[in-house]
Amino acid sequence: MNPSPSVLVAGSANLDFVVRAAHIPAPGQTVLGGGFRTFPGGKGANQAIACARAGGVSTQMLVALGDDAYAAPLEASLRDAGVQLHLLRAADTPTGVAFICVSDDAQNAITVAPGANTMLAPQHLPTLAGVSHLLLQLETPLESVIAYAKTAHAAGVTVVLNGAPAARLPAELLAALDLLIVNEGELAIISGIEGDIDAAMAALDVPAVAVTLGARGARLRCAAGHFTQAAFAVEAVDTTAAGDTFCGALVAERARGSTWPQALRFAAAAAALACTRPGAQSSIPSRAEVDAFL
Repeated sequence: MNPSPSVLVAGSANLDFVVRAAHIPAPGQTVLGGGFRTFPGGKGANQAIACARAGGVSTQMLVALGDDAYAAPLEASLRDAGVQLHLLRAADTPTGVAFICVSDDAQNAITVAPGANTMLAPQHLPTLAGVSHLLLQLETPLESVIAYAKTAHAAGVTVVLNGAPAARLPAELLAALDLLIVNEGELAIISGIEGDIDAAMAALDVPAVAVTLGARGARLRCAAGHFTQAAFAVEAVDTTAAGDTFCGALVAERARGSTWPQALRFAAAAAALACTRPGAQSSIPSRAEVDAFL
């Protein structure tokens, strides 16, 4: 195992406004909801907490927050999880927010207003000294994501991208990646191939591609071959941040030196546990909980 794994996450943080409803509204439809709560969220922040809490590795995060009341719970959640912050304070731009409807069958629909997340620029990447893995997403400016990936790749750091929200990715970004993590829909958009997971994974010029398939588990294509991990059966309450938990746990396990099958199994278990609790970061389990579950 790696004696000193260290993950740097560069990405988004949003305060989630969550309402529960019988079902997610169709276009033009109004639905009467039930409970309403706010939770710290954002793909980058969720994944950083998953690295630190579920993965149990030293974790840093480059993050931009506004100078407003919404920033405080986000900063507190990250620090409470043990994440070391490289914080850009955007005085004139509000903290990012997300509006989430969670249905009674635990599905969700999310709309994000990125706010301060758009302020992360190429020059804000902190030193990579001691960093083994860089984890990125697509809720921050693409120009910055590309710059961070290329800088880390040149420095010998393992570069991981969660390709969400999905978009067609430039070749220069794909060339800087060691691992791409996507769900089935994101894989189709990024590869341009629908209905054939193997062909879509093969079409991407990235050393390793992991695809989450919800209740059908996860699959991975890498130099060592193809691996499949079945999903763990749990009673889902809220699937928000399950994918982020998978990403953070998978990267943390790889940083610790686990094999691909070991890392996939651990990440799938962490994601399953996250589905059994409400909220984003509040749902992410500790490493001890994942180990006990397994």
